[in-house]
Amino acid sequence: MEPVSDTSGGYVQSLARGLLVIRAFNESNPEMTLSEVARATDLSRAAARRFLHTLVHLGYVWTDGRVFALTPRVLELGFAYLSSVSLPEIAQPHLERLVTEVHESASVSVLDGPDIVYVARVPTSRIMTVSINIGTRFPAYATSMGRVLLADLEPAALDAYLSEVDLEPLGPHTITTPAAFEEELARIREQGWALVDQELEAGLRSIAAPIRDRANKVVAAVNISSHASRTSPEEARENLLPPLQATAARISADLAVAPQSRAVSR
Repeated sequence: MEPVSDTSGGYVQSLARGLLVIRAFNESNPEMTLSEVARATDLSRAAARRFLHTLVHLGYVWTDGRVFALTPRVLELGFAYLSSVSLPEIAQPHLERLVTEVHESASVSVLDGPDIVYVARVPTSRIMTVSINIGTRFPAYATSMGRVLLADLEPAALDAYLSEVDLEPLGPHTITTPAAFEEELARIREQGWALVDQELEAGLRSIAAPIRDRANKVVAAVNISSHASRTSPEEARENLLPPLQATAARISADLAVAPQSRAVSR
């Protein structure tokens, strides 16, 4: 546990120490005695006792008189943050964790008319002929994230989209017929994820999963993209899909406690 130090004239040391006590509890130490808390925080037993009993009084810590443990009330501290942030802010740390795990680029996008718009991204290396930044747009039909989003549209909205979009070939394997495209969307709807293999651009392979709000509606999508020479479709399904789906679930869980007015704002 890092030491508490005064860094400015407005620093409140007692608040910092109280948070230090809360952070001492973790997966390895869900319950601790007074002595263990003092040792983990580098506080004296007397100081640790004061902070613990204050937290017990406030409802953030429980004790049976010997051991101490956090209560579910500490989640309110995280909810206060989550309730004030938007989808990109919620998604960014999850994308960073995903990229660290799979060593490939990851992004989040939303549907805007016929296109997807990137709202969060963590790149590793440039694998497209164009740079992808926040605000970059691509035709939804040729992207894994776009197909995840289109697959959740109401039938009337999807019919309207298909009646207006021109499924032009953008890559060597782009689906260009409405019948084949609707068949692919049905497959995505059933399996819950999309894999696009060199349909937006030659050499680009991506896999995407839906991000849902508290009403279980798909409001965004998250993907992992890689160069076709590094990852086969089978490897994408076996190695990239599980961490991708776990990331989508974590973002969805955080999004569920954020105000809907800000949840998908860009």
